[in-house]
Amino acid sequence: MSSSADNSIKMWIFDTSHGDPRLLRFRSGHSAPPQCISFYSNGRHVLSAGKDRAFRLFSVSQDQQSRELSQGHVLKKAKTLKLKETEIKLKPVIAFDVAEIRERDWCNVVTCHMDTAQAFVWRLQNFVISKNILEPCTQNPTPVKACAISACGNFAVVGTAAGWIERFNLQSGFRRGSYIDMTEGRSCAHNGEVAGVACDSTNTVMISAGLNGDIKVWNFKGQDLKSRWEIGCPVVKIVYHRYNGLLATVADDLVIHLFDVVALRMVRKFEGHTDRITDVCFSEDGKWLLTSSMDGTLRIWDVILARQIDAIHVDVSVTALSLSPNMDVLATTHVDQNGVYLWVNQAMFSAPSKSGSYGSGKEIVSVNLPSSSTGNFLDSNSNEADKPSPQEVLDVPLSTIEHEQIPDLVTLSMLPKSQWQSLINLDIIKARNKPIEPPKKPEKAPFFLPSILSLSGEIVFKPRESAEGDKDSKAGETENIRIKADIPASQFLQFLQQSAEENDFAAFADYIKGLSSSTLDMELRMLQIVEEDDCDTESSIRPEVQFIGLLLDYYILEISRRNNFEFIQAMIRLFLKIHGESVRSQPILQKKAEKLLHIQSAIWQKIDKLFQSTRCMVTFLCTSQF
Repeated sequence: MSSSADNSIKMWIFDTSHGDPRLLRFRSGHSAPPQCISFYSNGRHVLSAGKDRAFRLFSVSQDQQSRELSQGHVLKKAKTLKLKETEIKLKPVIAFDVAEIRERDWCNVVTCHMDTAQAFVWRLQNFVISKNILEPCTQNPTPVKACAISACGNFAVVGTAAGWIERFNLQSGFRRGSYIDMTEGRSCAHNGEVAGVACDSTNTVMISAGLNGDIKVWNFKGQDLKSRWEIGCPVVKIVYHRYNGLLATVADDLVIHLFDVVALRMVRKFEGHTDRITDVCFSEDGKWLLTSSMDGTLRIWDVILARQIDAIHVDVSVTALSLSPNMDVLATTHVDQNGVYLWVNQAMFSAPSKSGSYGSGKEIVSVNLPSSSTGNFLDSNSNEADKPSPQEVLDVPLSTIEHEQIPDLVTLSMLPKSQWQSLINLDIIKARNKPIEPPKKPEKAPFFLPSILSLSGEIVFKPRESAEGDKDSKAGETENIRIKADIPASQFLQFLQQSAEENDFAAFADYIKGLSSSTLDMELRMLQIVEEDDCDTESSIRPEVQFIGLLLDYYILEISRRNNFEFIQAMIRLFLKIHGESVRSQPILQKKAEKLLHIQSAIWQKIDKLFQSTRCMVTFLCTSQF
């Protein structure tokens, strides 16, 4: 295993004839802070571009699907030219747009790069960059600053720093016309840098914004100017919602204006940020508007009610954000942070408030980002003085650290999923694998050595005896079984009894985790209490009852310590299925079962409360109400 400053961890294997290692598998992320993010594939993936010149696709649920989009034979070129791989890659992405509708047909991503006069297109189906390069205004090339893909996925609109806006066909990469405003005094769309472009849902109009503060609405097909209006101050960013026709503009006056493109008038104005606004996005239904600023706040505005409904203050300012189409997860990037943070919408996973609103918006909730250098997530209200010193941590016994290093969480057994799942569904598996016909006896049976059954699973061959002594030997075996019925002959019972005497079930836990599902099922069924009418012994002192009680003690200890959680849950289910009636009929076992129920209920209440507010995601885990 190896790790590096490029934010990757790699596993190497030495299986070649010459002894050199080869890469087996790896996990990696951005080695520099990402600047642009967007949800993709109905919220299952996140597209991100960072200062490390990498364009990556992260999977929200399975990290095995995360990867970096290929820019060609970059590594081979770097070795040939004796340069670093980052020097060969394209410059950092400053803006991009994606359309999912044409993913299977042709390229569906357009990117704008820093100080680059071309826009590049990518195909996410193959995770590669295309050979087609969009070059607007070849007579006077200037850096591309904005891009947008039409709703049909056929066209890409690109704007440059010189005010030039041009439309391209994504399939072929050919030009399909330029947007020119004759009133500007020159053949361009804006008299200055293009701050943003957007297309409507029916390819009727195209909206563009200039850095000098003018918003223009163009005929998409005819490419002629329909209308324009002035903001009054430089425009930094625009976001258009195709379904409700609202255009959100961010200007240098720290005010977010909402314009109705159809009616050509301002309909909303939101104020509250005290520093530069870094990003803005609409929810899928168009009812929420989310904004982030360098003042450290992330604010949520209700478009219909025209007011702020929630606000969060983060210790590290947000630089980019994107809300999933299902409105359940919010992805953010932060200043000097290499990770993509995922926030869960508590309004969808928790019970609704009595007031019926998502939040008052009057108070700002302060949230600290989790630290990747510690094993625990610290509370936002905890003080540095409350943290233990390194010497205090070293003085704590190892057994205490093992069970208390992650409070309120559970520890899994790290067993294969099939092992504990088959333990639950063992009856179904046996019924499914039951042969349709009984095995037929062959005409000429081969030679077999007779063997003796043993609970330990070891094969013991039966010594050869005369035919006359077979009946006596069988009778002797039955007598031995009856005599030794009260003696724990199996390793399962020996480990259990020894662990109970030492009050340490670690050896017993390791032993049962190594057993197969059918063997463990057999060991539990061997403890079944067989009622005999002629038995004068009290049932409470029978060895089966004592061993069942020891098993209950083991379950109580493991559940209270939250160890091997999923394996113990499966084993308890099988245990109650086999010995439920015995536990109910024995007063001694009932008390232990009540104690197990109490501990089990308390642990599950904590887990339910935890899962209502949190959800495991890609790189980090954060929760907040927004």
